[in-house]
Amino acid sequence: MNRTVRLTAAQAMVRYISAQLIEGSSATCEAAGQRGSQTFIAGVWAIFGHGNVAGLGEALYALRDTLPTYRGHNEQTMAHAAIAYSKQRCRKRTMMVTSSIGPGATNMVTAAALAHVNRLPVLLVPGDVFANRGPDPVLQQIEDFGDGTVSVNDAFKPVSRYFDRIIRPEQLLTALPRAFRTLTDPADCGPVTLAFCQDVQAEAYDYPVGFFKPTVWHNRRVRPDTGELGRVADVLKAAKRPVIVAGGGVHYAEATDTLKMFAEARNIPVAETQAGKSALPWDHSLNLGPIGVTGGEPANDVCAKADFVLGVGTRFQDFTTGSRGLFANPDRRIISLNVAAYDAAKHGAIPLMADAREGLEELDAALGETTFQIDTEALKAKWFGKVNPLTDAPEGNALPTDMQVIGAVQRAANKNTVAMCAAGTMPGELHKLWKAGRPGSYHMEYGFSCMGYEIAGAMGIKMAAPELDVICFTGDGTYMMANSEMATAAMMGLCFTVVVTDNRGFGCINRLQMATGGAEFNNLLDHTLHETPSAIDFAAHAAAMGAASIKVSSIAELEEALARRSEVRGPYVIVIDTDPYASTAYGGTWWEVGVPEISDRTEVKTAYKRHVDNKKTQRAD
Repeated sequence: MNRTVRLTAAQAMVRYISAQLIEGSSATCEAAGQRGSQTFIAGVWAIFGHGNVAGLGEALYALRDTLPTYRGHNEQTMAHAAIAYSKQRCRKRTMMVTSSIGPGATNMVTAAALAHVNRLPVLLVPGDVFANRGPDPVLQQIEDFGDGTVSVNDAFKPVSRYFDRIIRPEQLLTALPRAFRTLTDPADCGPVTLAFCQDVQAEAYDYPVGFFKPTVWHNRRVRPDTGELGRVADVLKAAKRPVIVAGGGVHYAEATDTLKMFAEARNIPVAETQAGKSALPWDHSLNLGPIGVTGGEPANDVCAKADFVLGVGTRFQDFTTGSRGLFANPDRRIISLNVAAYDAAKHGAIPLMADAREGLEELDAALGETTFQIDTEALKAKWFGKVNPLTDAPEGNALPTDMQVIGAVQRAANKNTVAMCAAGTMPGELHKLWKAGRPGSYHMEYGFSCMGYEIAGAMGIKMAAPELDVICFTGDGTYMMANSEMATAAMMGLCFTVVVTDNRGFGCINRLQMATGGAEFNNLLDHTLHETPSAIDFAAHAAAMGAASIKVSSIAELEEALARRSEVRGPYVIVIDTDPYASTAYGGTWWEVGVPEISDRTEVKTAYKRHVDNKKTQRAD
């Protein structure tokens, strides 16, 4: 006879989540292969409202000692913190985020999109309307005038890897295993949304006791198909100028050591995407550094001439491929080693569907004695000869550049430092200039390039790995978009550093506007319709939320402030004014942005001609 236990649906969900374990979980990617297991859901972020406070709130309270619940200040940024936690843990653990219905739910849609693009697991549980439709329409309900089954949570469907709406308590018996299958699957990994009808949360059902038995989910490592492996090995053996493009999948698969051994054994240079950066130490002889639009000359020069491009765990987005114009060799072949079939088939690539570590190991065995004669030392030396001076401290009283800020932080960094960022000017400069010394020391969310990820993301990284020295780069524009979790971090006593570069607006997009021939308009605060000039005191604002903060006026003062960060308890904010126009002139490739075909501006006409000329370099395959 099957034993049962009577629980509300919310109690059943929370009890099931608490019993889901993951093998080999650890604090950081570098140690992720260790033995043992932990709960896959490390905790819950919650802002309660009428759609989840009575049902899920009561259930979470009962298990608060084993499944901690944290309260943030914005649903989107709570989810960002959970996603950053997952990224820093190489997808081996994540968090759940719950909201009420209405605006609380829609606030999380942006974060769901970020997780979807970056292939990162997060469990989103927004409250939903009444399944019984008694109080219809309920407060905050979005009504579809032609479809009675629609709620606002349908907005999650295109940005979720698995979506379900719980309209009966017993549906959890199938929905929850499907959710965790998706969250822990290396190919399908991404956000899961379980829209939880608020009346159903409180309804009771007799659940089988066995449903709550601890379950250990295993990190599946997909090995390559022998046919695909043979075809790829044959193509590589015939190559003359191969290059490896390392993406985020190298980190997710804990394959950095394997990549290093493979590259060294075959003498194949490695270029790094934003997500792949730090796969090799910056000073490794085979590390060409950043690739693509925000890339450097060593990687882009080699990639332009390569006849064999081996992408490992990359989705080959436009910043990596220079809008399909970077890999210019007419005879080049692209091979995509990727655990996901969707990504492995992009750009007409020869697919090698496999876990990055397993795939590289088996490809290495299939290559026999094949090696290549490629020298990258001169390229690297020339590159660093150009860009190293950009990060030096300035002379005189000139307004500091973002490059000089990076230099100051780099000089203050230690072996435990993680540099993190997401959007604006800094991602491009950090990709080119930051010298990542070990795997996992560079945390960039550039798949979705989501302004507002930074502060919450820094908080999530620190929760994932408390021993790390987390330094967050953010601009004034991003700070204004999403700063509320600074107060959460202060209340939780989480120690990380935020460097706010104040260039008085959206400097990155202002430069793009000018590069495409546009007049400076509506980006920098000086070029917007405001009656009163902006005079935001970011240091005072951060202090008001509980952070230690300081405004510095020079790179020398920035270095002094950074040197004191270990003395600070809680978040530490350092604000510095920077030049909105300066950027690294070296490296990079063309990036396709739609330039107007018709304009009265001579600058736009000139930019359009460049656009047409660059379009000729694009490849359809």
